[in-house]
Amino acid sequence: MTTDVKYWTEAKATGGGRNGVSGLVNGQLTVTMTSPKELGGSGLGHNPEELFAVGYAACYLGAMRFAASSEKLGTVPDNATVNAHVGIGGRSDGGFGLKVKLVVNLPGVDRAVAEKIAERGHFICPYSNATKGNIEVVTEVV
Repeated sequence: MTTDVKYWTEAKATGGGRNGVSGLVNGQLTVTMTSPKELGGSGLGHNPEELFAVGYAACYLGAMRFAASSEKLGTVPDNATVNAHVGIGGRSDGGFGLKVKLVVNLPGVDRAVAEKIAERGHFICPYSNATKGNIEVVTEVV
């Protein structure tokens, strides 16, 4: 499989990585990074899991909108939401791993249609494609 890249972005991390500063090289976003309290940090900044959750939620909602429109599955309402829960913890074979739970809310959309839109969103979303087979991703349509 090849990817015809249309857009690149670049970020830089300095300091201690999880306890440092990360930001876009163009200067439009800078984030103070700290480990969460649950992992021994101060919890006073942000962590990679939070940034991953923000990106995945936004990307997946956009992918569902695209799928619904392009595949004529219906309309994703303006008040639709995706909550991305991202967890980190030790893996049984060493190192650390992630788990994701996506909670999809498509108010007013028939449940069967909402589930189909959610399913097709995973086919389109680059986050879903990047994580497929690598981490557990559970999708819940409410």
